[in-house]
Amino acid sequence: MTQIQRQTNISFYGLGIAPRILDILDRMKFTVPTPIQHKTIPIAIEDKDIIGVAQTGTGKTLAFTIPIIQRLSQRKGRALILVPTRELATQVNEVFQKIAQPFGIKTVVIIGGASMHLQLKALRKNPRVLVATPGRLVDHMERRTVLLADVNVLVLDEADRMLDMGFLPQIERIIKFVPRSRQTMLFSATIPGEIVRMAAAHMKLPVHVEVAPSGTTAERIIQEVFIVKQSSKRQLLIKLLDRYHGPVLIFTRTKMGAKKTARGLQRMNYRAAEIHSNRSLAQRKEALDGFKSGKYKILVATDIAARGIDVTGIELVINYDLPDDTEHYVHRIGRTGRAGHEGRAISFATPEQGKDVRSIEKLIKTALPIVEHPEFPKEKFIEESKYHQSQKPYQGRRRRHSRFHGHRHRQHYRQHHRQS
Repeated sequence: MTQIQRQTNISFYGLGIAPRILDILDRMKFTVPTPIQHKTIPIAIEDKDIIGVAQTGTGKTLAFTIPIIQRLSQRKGRALILVPTRELATQVNEVFQKIAQPFGIKTVVIIGGASMHLQLKALRKNPRVLVATPGRLVDHMERRTVLLADVNVLVLDEADRMLDMGFLPQIERIIKFVPRSRQTMLFSATIPGEIVRMAAAHMKLPVHVEVAPSGTTAERIIQEVFIVKQSSKRQLLIKLLDRYHGPVLIFTRTKMGAKKTARGLQRMNYRAAEIHSNRSLAQRKEALDGFKSGKYKILVATDIAARGIDVTGIELVINYDLPDDTEHYVHRIGRTGRAGHEGRAISFATPEQGKDVRSIEKLIKTALPIVEHPEFPKEKFIEESKYHQSQKPYQGRRRRHSRFHGHRHRQHYRQHHRQS
């Protein structure tokens, strides 16, 4: 029995939500709260600081949207929501607008790559909800076009991702300008040490809400690994795409890899689009909207999209390349199997990547089944020691030995043994 099925007797009633917001939720066909919503909303309505830990696709956005709109409808002040990517900012804003519009509460999206003129125009309308990426918000603060003195709710959404992307200096700078009397809510799929330190420095006795252990994956995702040579990945990908007919999200490690993969699929008449940081905001929006609407069956992305894509009904996630950071695996495959639906995630690992696969298994506390395709030769992981032995030694020109080089070698040897 899934978490969704176990909760059928639970509703949004009894969580302290105002009747008017309950009516809005009814019209939106939201009847059963997800675990993170059920645990977080009553605490947030009491204005307490929160650290929320939940895997992707569990409804975290609505968990902080409802308490914020309820608070803003009853008293003065504004809310600031910081997110790591442009795509996530747009999607968070869409959720806010559905709840905020009946109350006449305006929102604004402050992101890089978008028109500064249009953002200034929206800011003049006195929006009470600011959804922003850290870099562009700091730009506005330097121009004094955004003041944060009346912000009384601060949300750090996907906090671990923001730290991964190097936003800590901007976040620290922004927090200095937000009143200390605020309510702070921090949401993250994982809780690395940097987040613990941030919480200790900037939060007041936060309530820890966790609906799944840090690093766990959605329970209804079937996960598989193909061991495949790098040169055979393209052919295997085509075989798999012919087998699955729903929306497919493909992750590559690099921007160039995403471009090459998407263009290659397009040449084979697949409806494919690409999304990565080399694409303009308009191009990324067109690709994401096209994927949502069904214009594109396939979306090829780098990790910039691992948490910025909120599309229901993704049938398959393919890790064409394993991620550089093991924790990104959880966020990638979390794009499928959302809101209780079944999903599937397939990863391509080269024979030399046994250690990387074992790191993923350690994180998710699950063994990943190795599967084979009948048209591809059976491959196995190369043991670490054998892999290094198989690498050819450097065959370049031998450095001429001299009295100087001998002296440097002996000096290094003595220094090494003094330290050890």
